[in-house]
Amino acid sequence: MLLRKDQLEASLHEEKKLIEDGRLKEDNPLDLSEGFNKLCEACRRGDLKLCQEMITEGVNINARDRFDYSPLILASLCGHYEVVRLLLESGALCERDTFQGERCLYNALNDRIRNLLLSYDYSKSADPLQPFAAHITSLLTRNTPQTADILVTAVGESFHLHKFILSARSPYFRKKLSAAPETTSWKIPPAIPPQAFGIAMRYVYLGEIPTELGGGPGTGFSEDEILEGIDKISKHLEIRSLWEAVLESDDRRLSRQRRTEEVGKGRSQLEEWFLNNVLKHKVLVDMEKADKVKWDSNNGIFADVLLRADQPFEDPQDNATVNGSQTPPPGTTQGSLNNIPIGPASNPLSHNRPSRKSTLFPAHRAMLLRSEFFSTMFSSGFREAQAHAHLQIIPIDCSPLVLETVLTFLYTEKADFPLDMAIDVLFAADLLLIDRLKQKAALVISTLGNGTMPASADTDIVGTTNPSAEDEENIDIYDVVRAGWLTRVPRLEEFGARYFAYRLENYIDEEEFADLIRESAWRIKGRQETDSIELLDDIRYYLSERFRLRFEDTGMEDMLDESNGPGQGEADENERMAVNGVDEGVDVGMEGLSSIEAADNKGREEGDRDGEVPQMAGAIRTLDGEIAGDEFASDAMNYQILLGKIDKLLDRLKLDA
Repeated sequence: MLLRKDQLEASLHEEKKLIEDGRLKEDNPLDLSEGFNKLCEACRRGDLKLCQEMITEGVNINARDRFDYSPLILASLCGHYEVVRLLLESGALCERDTFQGERCLYNALNDRIRNLLLSYDYSKSADPLQPFAAHITSLLTRNTPQTADILVTAVGESFHLHKFILSARSPYFRKKLSAAPETTSWKIPPAIPPQAFGIAMRYVYLGEIPTELGGGPGTGFSEDEILEGIDKISKHLEIRSLWEAVLESDDRRLSRQRRTEEVGKGRSQLEEWFLNNVLKHKVLVDMEKADKVKWDSNNGIFADVLLRADQPFEDPQDNATVNGSQTPPPGTTQGSLNNIPIGPASNPLSHNRPSRKSTLFPAHRAMLLRSEFFSTMFSSGFREAQAHAHLQIIPIDCSPLVLETVLTFLYTEKADFPLDMAIDVLFAADLLLIDRLKQKAALVISTLGNGTMPASADTDIVGTTNPSAEDEENIDIYDVVRAGWLTRVPRLEEFGARYFAYRLENYIDEEEFADLIRESAWRIKGRQETDSIELLDDIRYYLSERFRLRFEDTGMEDMLDESNGPGQGEADENERMAVNGVDEGVDVGMEGLSSIEAADNKGREEGDRDGEVPQMAGAIRTLDGEIAGDEFASDAMNYQILLGKIDKLLDRLKLDA
């Protein structure tokens, strides 16, 4: 429905007043902080690595700078496709019916970026916390597997709830369950309608406030009584924001903003609970004693399972510190818990070789269900799904540091880990069937591992690629490509091909590169001579992109087409004469020309003896040392040289592609 001009002006005036009163926040607030300025500059340059680092630090990607530009608009305007995709995947807003959203579309440099923006459908921009909130809410109605540990009864209704969520979200329940952690049931006063308590619990479990409260004939309570009950329960449970959310539920924009804030607050509360109860009480024991640990099912942190990760052979100090926190010594825990075994300390480490350690993490099945691996396990008839007097110990095939990263993601939706851990996290996420964490690991590899990969290859005076120091990351590109194959992540396969293409001259002669091409060829079962090699096809595509972009970005293709007119052949001949040291109008004669060639050959011979290629002042050489007229001619020759090397490699491997 279209609004009249006076209605639109009234709406904008009301919105401005709400913003001034602090009740409504701008979708794109002004941000002049140093971190946001760094993000904007990275979006202008197309620096994927710095963009990812700034996003990880928590910079608001939906803010705007003093020129009224958001990071998404800058990346779209400057034509950085990968940066645009990163921002959209990280939750950048681009709603089509807003001023900033329309600017993104209008300012997109090319159709590829415009189509990417359209594929996100603007109004459906990713909410990074939505899957997390949806899982928490689903626990209210999920019957299989059974994860609830407290039963709350009202007039004619029962609620199966989780102590750790109630403790994290409600100060009242935190104090009550801390004093009596063995509590398994609780009764609601008859004066409070069960509909009111149900709405309160849905709010605690990060659900949306329903527009219809549920009162009326046949329910036993009027709508006013339910509202009064919500007011009472919000005071009793010390969650006053519940009452405010109910009052603002009629205003769609305020309601959406309130929900976003509450989901963020809920995530922070669960993160605090996770740090102070799960990570704080992890236990380090000798590996041979790990399966003998007895942890009572009735414990102060309401854990119902133990996850075990063994220390890798090659890193005896892997469990010493994790995320900056010191792991308690064997036989001890930090904090006060009910019925947690405190045994004698282990014997001193062997003088010859330290014994391997295992780390046990107390966890809650309700959060582990975010993994399809655990969901299937706990829903089956396996031993791990049965109730016991002591917590079941489930071994996970990864290092303690990686398992801690996985648990942090499951409990908080956060996945902050360094590049050198990314492949291990990728494999762990693939093992546990956590697709979102797998995609985040792939994102870290393809952004932080990307360094400052240029849009086109920079060449020095002799035509060789000069990767910047920032490109020299602690990353094995061969491992990345193989990991992409094993975990079925196309993003890593594409990243590996692009990485090789932009640095092909550094890898084309390596034997390991040849082995990788051979592996790619034989990934096709029943390979025929006419079958292509997927990795090589991708490398060829990005190799053509590497050299083509220089012409497209500068408009050289159009200039060259226009310059192909009368006299162009003469100009080309003059240029070739100038490169060879011959200036029109100077008669050097055959003897003079011979002397020039002789001097040049002498210089080449001397350079060959010294093991170096001689450089003429201002000359640009190709990868094989030949002189090129300019950088564009050098690019064209280098492109053909690299394609020729690919063909020679295929001949050597006896492969057709």
